[in-house]
Amino acid sequence: MLTISITIAFVALAVAMALNLWRLVVGPSKPDRILALDTLAINTIALVMLIGIAASSTAYFEAALLIAMMGFVGTIALCKFLLGGDIIE
Repeated sequence: MLTISITIAFVALAVAMALNLWRLVVGPSKPDRILALDTLAINTIALVMLIGIAASSTAYFEAALLIAMMGFVGTIALCKFLLGGDIIE
């Protein structure tokens, strides 16, 4: 039962990541692209955690935490650059 649900979750995440990538490329405005990039980072975290569940390894959860921190910092930096044009004041 767990293998079937993991397979369904992989397919759902693949569809979600493909749609996020589409919005990232075609997005009509810069804030839409930043939001798509942030959502893509969240989906990547979910994918890494799902791989960790499938492999029964805790190392993947630490990697997901690092991806979450980098995604947060990246989103904040992009938003600050979009609003002010300068990241470091």
